[in-house]
Amino acid sequence: MRVLVVEDEQKVADALKEGLETEGYDVEVRATRRDASARVEEGDVDIVLLDLMLPDGDGLDLLSEMRGNGRRTPVLVLTARDTLGDRVTGLDRGADDYLVKPFAFDELLARMRALLRRGRLLRPTRRAVSDLEMDLLTRVVTRAGQNVELTPREFAVLECLLAHEGEVVSRATLVSEVWKESARSITLDNVIDVHIARLRRKIDDPYAVKLIHTVRGVGFVVREGVP
Repeated sequence: MRVLVVEDEQKVADALKEGLETEGYDVEVRATRRDASARVEEGDVDIVLLDLMLPDGDGLDLLSEMRGNGRRTPVLVLTARDTLGDRVTGLDRGADDYLVKPFAFDELLARMRALLRRGRLLRPTRRAVSDLEMDLLTRVVTRAGQNVELTPREFAVLECLLAHEGEVVSRATLVSEVWKESARSITLDNVIDVHIARLRRKIDDPYAVKLIHTVRGVGFVVREGVP
């Protein structure tokens, strides 16, 4: 699960990142409203932990922007503003939950789990094309009913391709969504090619019908093809 922590206090941000990564979450930190807004627009965030007092604006404005743009990503507000009016305002502006600082880390985890469970009911938990199936909850991939063992990075690449089934996914998109880098490089392009080759060996080589296709000079697409 990918967590975006929007927090400008370095010590707090570092503590949240370390604690959440220990629990198995993939954590990114942004210290300003502007940077957080740009990251939210990229997508692929499962939950946002949002401080309200940011150096370049109010976190509630970011929250309103997200909801106004149709972003339904769960948002847990973490703030020192502890009056009833503050909490009501936060919830009215689109927050899913509200936790006042200082808080117990175990309570934070429990509230995150509750929001993520709720979010799963609104999001697909399975992706498939032809006889290739991916379960996003159990992280099991099968083809023709046979398990396909993938590394975490291979799983992420395949998930990205399946999320865009029938559409060409560029290397730049894979760099951004899977490797979380802002720009392509020759090294990253080579790494992507290696992962695509490995996926083909595991998913396509044993079968007559190929599913992972290269669009030369553009990128890759998953679709049912011809033998």
